[in-house]
Amino acid sequence: MNQISAIKDSLNLTADVLVIGGGPAGTWAALTAAAKGAKVILADKGYCGSSGATAPSGTGVWYVQPDAVLREEAKASRYSMGGKLAEHRWMDRVLDRTYDNMNRLGISGYPFPLDEQGNPYRRSLQGPEYMRLMRKLVKRAGVKILDHSPVLELLADGHGVAGAAGVHTQSGETWSVQAGAVVIATGGCAFLSKALGCNVLTGDGYLFAAEAGASLSGMEFSNAYAICPTFSSVTKTAYYSYASFYYEDGSVVEGAGSKKGRSVIARNLLAGRQVFAKLDGASEDLRPLLRVAQTNFFLPFDRRGIDPFKDAFPVTLRLEGTVRGTGGIRITDENCSTGVPGLYAAGDAATRELICGGFTGGGSHNAAWAMSSGSFAGEGAAAYALELGKHAAHRTPVGLSSSPLVHQQVKPGAAARTAEAVAAVQAEVKPYDINLFRTEQGLTSSLERLDGLWKEQRSREIQRTPEGVKAREAEAMTATARWMYSSALARTETRGMHKREDYKETDNGQHHRLISGGLDQVWVKTEEVAKESVLL
Repeated sequence: MNQISAIKDSLNLTADVLVIGGGPAGTWAALTAAAKGAKVILADKGYCGSSGATAPSGTGVWYVQPDAVLREEAKASRYSMGGKLAEHRWMDRVLDRTYDNMNRLGISGYPFPLDEQGNPYRRSLQGPEYMRLMRKLVKRAGVKILDHSPVLELLADGHGVAGAAGVHTQSGETWSVQAGAVVIATGGCAFLSKALGCNVLTGDGYLFAAEAGASLSGMEFSNAYAICPTFSSVTKTAYYSYASFYYEDGSVVEGAGSKKGRSVIARNLLAGRQVFAKLDGASEDLRPLLRVAQTNFFLPFDRRGIDPFKDAFPVTLRLEGTVRGTGGIRITDENCSTGVPGLYAAGDAATRELICGGFTGGGSHNAAWAMSSGSFAGEGAAAYALELGKHAAHRTPVGLSSSPLVHQQVKPGAAARTAEAVAAVQAEVKPYDINLFRTEQGLTSSLERLDGLWKEQRSREIQRTPEGVKAREAEAMTATARWMYSSALARTETRGMHKREDYKETDNGQHHRLISGGLDQVWVKTEEVAKESVLL
């Protein structure tokens, strides 16, 4: 652990609640904590309101009217697909809170379109408008926002987590916030794969939580790949439900599809055969509506003079990792606590197995989970911090980074070493034949290399600078990959999005969750699913 020197930090602040991350989960956490009377600071790696996976895109939302039949149908829709690992009561809680929050957005000024009956259509959100409004609401609530201020480590004492320290990437100044409670809402990990909005999502929160003693859950459900043009970063796989897939000679790629046919595309790409797509399944009257719903999806095509409804274009599968997976920090109670005193998790940083099991995808459940878990975590963090009262001011926390963080100049070549580490972990997680089509041999070999990479990184000093942020990102990606593959190795079956080539069937004897953790030595253990979930 590294003692934080208040003298050396350029900015030292105090708060009741510190929220790390400024996407949907983080902003909802900040809003609800402030509404409970807490003094809140929100620190975002980018600019709160335009950074992250939601901000540049449209997203569906799991918004269902409070009708018993509709709710049961909604809960059953993905239950089997997710390997029957979701829980009835958590789905109910999320559906209730999502319904309330979406209605609140309408009252707060979100421009919901009207349906044919003239009623607001609240089953989707446009990212730019949504996050612009959330920033406005957060500021109006009195929350102090630290933009371009990534966290380098959590702070803690013998009583639990007590804040965080980081650096402002535009000025290079260091900062620290001492807080009674912390909410991690840093998103998932897409391993710098260039998926739209995901290059700030490097698994930082997973590493921070593990360094504080928290565990993770469902990390085997982390191998999400999205269809996208080879020339674009826009990963909106839902649009490919209207697509046909072809080889270069125009013949059809049998079995290829956006839902159950991505593996067919992957196997062709592995074999060196380029696959092409054409959205020729969309009717003429639907096409203008698709353009309005996801404007940025069409920009790369328009720039190249391609009509995706009529012209075939080359596609690839881009890794989205845990951003569209379900694994994340383990939740231990209804307030989204991590089990570590003072530490809470929300959104993609937290496991979504509770409502999705082992499969989710883009939007819908993810968007609902972000706003609802963010609200739960904000309320829980505020209650915890306010209960501490005046005692919080007398704490003297220290840093929890597993690598030494220093103020002095580090040895030359640090940037190059970080770039090499990023490339090394990407070489383990991007290949379809390691991560998508999993085998004991492939996972074991990859883990050996990742363990070696972790040891190399752990021995290096990291400077408290913007370049040091990149080094910590590389560490977080390495740690995430190790939890992923250790969990995948332990689940000797195919369930949800986790596919084992050597165990292609689902094993009813493995109807449990896999909890993982540890830094130098990764561990995995089982946890039973709540009995009530089998009622669905």
